[in-house]
Amino acid sequence: MRYQVGGSLKYDDSTYIVRQADEQLYTRLKTGDFCYVCNSHQTGKSSLLHQTIHRLEKENYICVYLNSVLLGTNQITPIQWYKGIIVSLFHKLNLTERVNFGSWWEQQSELDPVQKLYQFVEQVLLREFQNNRILIFIDNINSLLSLNFPVNDFFIWIRYCYEQQAHNPSSQRLGFALFGVASPSNLITDRYGNPFKIGKAIKLCDFQLHEAIPLLEGLEEVVTQPQAILQYIIHWTRGQPFLTQKLCQLVVQVALESYKGAITIPNGTEGYWIEQLVRSRIIQHWEFQDEPEHLRTIRDRLLFDEYKAGKLLNVYQQVLQVEELKNRNPIENLIPADNSEEQIELLLSGLVENCNGYLRVKNPIYRSVFNPQWVSRQLENLPFS
Repeated sequence: MRYQVGGSLKYDDSTYIVRQADEQLYTRLKTGDFCYVCNSHQTGKSSLLHQTIHRLEKENYICVYLNSVLLGTNQITPIQWYKGIIVSLFHKLNLTERVNFGSWWEQQSELDPVQKLYQFVEQVLLREFQNNRILIFIDNINSLLSLNFPVNDFFIWIRYCYEQQAHNPSSQRLGFALFGVASPSNLITDRYGNPFKIGKAIKLCDFQLHEAIPLLEGLEEVVTQPQAILQYIIHWTRGQPFLTQKLCQLVVQVALESYKGAITIPNGTEGYWIEQLVRSRIIQHWEFQDEPEHLRTIRDRLLFDEYKAGKLLNVYQQVLQVEELKNRNPIENLIPADNSEEQIELLLSGLVENCNGYLRVKNPIYRSVFNPQWVSRQLENLPFS
C-alpha cells in the first residue's frame, strides 16, 4: 500500500479517507446549493473536490474543474482574466465543433468582462446542454487575492446566478463549488452581492480514528499492533490529513530501512515508539526535514507580512499560555473565537482550530514545533513588534 504525502489523491486511491464533508458536499450540490470549502493548506480540499466530481459524473452531471491559479497572475487584466474563464469553459466542455468562439467573442466586444461571462453562460452553456445539470468547481480561490483588480463582480455574478433560479428554470441547472485557503470576508467586500451569505460552508474536519481505518492496510504489512500504532499516530496528528499520511509513510519507510520490512514492537511500547519517530523524523531539525513542505508553509503564512506577524504571534502566544494553565483553571482562561482578522488568519494557517467556540493548538506536533521559545524568537526578530 502506498501512502501519499501531499497533492490531490485520485478518486480511486485506497488511502482516501471519507469524511462527513464528502456526503455534505455531494448532497448539497445535488439539492442546488452554492457550496464552498475554505480551510488551511493540505487538509484534503482538492481530493474532496475530485472525489465529488467523480461521484456526480457517474450520475450524468456535467462537472467542470477550474484552477484559479492557472487563470492568471497579478499582471493580468480583467478582460484577460474573464476571457480565461470563458475559454476554459469552452474547451473543457468540448464546444469547439458547436460554436465559433472567435465570432461569438467579437459579437460581445461592447460588453464589460463580467457581462461577457454572463452572456456566455446564458447564450452558450445553458443552451448547448439543456438536459444536464452543470456544476463548476473552482479550486485555489485564494489566488484571486493576488490579482491587481477586485473580483467583487465575479462573486456578485455567482450570487445572481442563484437568485435567477426563482424565475428562470434554465438557471436551476447551474451550480458552483469553491475551494481554497481564504475567508469569504477577504474575497468580497460587497455585503449585498456576497454569495457566501446564501451558500453552504462545508466544514472539512480532520480524520477521526474510525474514519482512518483504511490506513491500517499499509501498517499491517510492516508492524505488529497496527491498530495501536494508528491510534498513536492520530494522537500526535489529531487527524491532520497531511501529517497522518506522512507518519504512516514514515513507519513503512523505517521498517524498510532498519527492520528489513517488519517491525516487532512489544505490547505497551507503541506510544513510546511513535513518539520517538515523531521527534526524530518530524520535530527535530524540522526546517531541514520538512519534505514535502508543510511546517514551513505554516511558518511562512504566519511571518509573510511583517506588519501583521506581530499580531498573529501575540494571539498564538496567548493560546499557548492558556494551554499551559488549563489544568489549573480549564474554563475561564480559554480564548473565545471572535472572527477577528488575526484569528481568521491563524485558523487559515492551520496552526490553531476552533474547538467549541474556543481556540486551541491543533495538534501536539504543531505545539512542539511552534512552541513558546519559537514564538519569542520570532517576535524579537520582527522590526515592527
